[in-house]
Amino acid sequence: MKKTSLILASIFVLFGTLEQLKAQTYPELFSTEEPLEIQMKFSTKQVKNETNDSTFIDSFLMYKNTTGGWDSLDIDLRARGNFRRANCSYPPIRIKIKKKKSAETPFEGHKSLKLVMPCNDAKNASSYIAKEYLAYKMYEKVTPYYFPTRLVKISLLDEDNKKMEVTELIGFLIEDDDLVAERFGGEIFDEKKLGPTFLMDSATVRHDLFQYMIGNTDWSSMFYHNQKIMKLSDTEFIPLAYDFDMTGLVSPPYAQVNPTVGIEKITDRAYRGFCRDESIMQAVRQEFLAKEGEIMGLIETQYFMEERDVKLARSYIKEFFTTMQNDKQFDTQILQTCRR
Repeated sequence: MKKTSLILASIFVLFGTLEQLKAQTYPELFSTEEPLEIQMKFSTKQVKNETNDSTFIDSFLMYKNTTGGWDSLDIDLRARGNFRRANCSYPPIRIKIKKKKSAETPFEGHKSLKLVMPCNDAKNASSYIAKEYLAYKMYEKVTPYYFPTRLVKISLLDEDNKKMEVTELIGFLIEDDDLVAERFGGEIFDEKKLGPTFLMDSATVRHDLFQYMIGNTDWSSMFYHNQKIMKLSDTEFIPLAYDFDMTGLVSPPYAQVNPTVGIEKITDRAYRGFCRDESIMQAVRQEFLAKEGEIMGLIETQYFMEERDVKLARSYIKEFFTTMQNDKQFDTQILQTCRR
């Protein structure tokens, strides 16, 4: 009885905290779900071969304004990431914006943005991007600590294209991590490695269960792989997750299985979180169950997902909630497999 009361009390406190934190306001760029239409022109070969963390190329971005016309924005850009940069036609992009240039535009206040592009221009490439974007929107439902995103319709003129043909692509923008941290009165912590058990319990369990939900094993709290750490105080450290393409939910053709976690195919699940007090894990479990309707509903409302992928996503996420609802499965697949 005491244990049940403790769990219910934990749920009450966690839900209260979540609702307060979610009462955040976001910049204009990320305040709508409507896809933003943009036009870009650059050489993908040059971006992949001649840019790095400190080397950008000059470019520009055209965007459709609220009146239906087009405005331009001077930008610098570079390729980012490793795997997709080496294995895809279109690398993920880092966009740098000059403060003076962005005034009175939807990009005002943003000095840096990530642009996630499809791996290539194959017929179903947009659906994989839509599923990765869906993962980000699902994460918004389970934690207040996330990267805001915005879908974009990209008209790309690749200067390597001899015919100079414009390619229509779907992508999405991701807010810079420093702005996310600033919104919460914190900062990105990258001075040294921080043991996973030093991260805040409830926020970390939400993160870990979410990664299990989407079938992601391509992350590490130990080495900050596909994860930023936000420092709120000397005792409060929060995981910020990103990069959800190598997951069972998205399951792109280029996906590779993490050989260290004991799974055979990308759609297999493995819980990679460290063990926390069981009352916290049970409380967060109930948070997820309470959000099932909202999370499942997102699948039905996403842009650019093919019907086949809608069905696969629906089935895959429903499988997770079946585990959450079953005491025995939750015990064997989560509580007994968490890292100690």
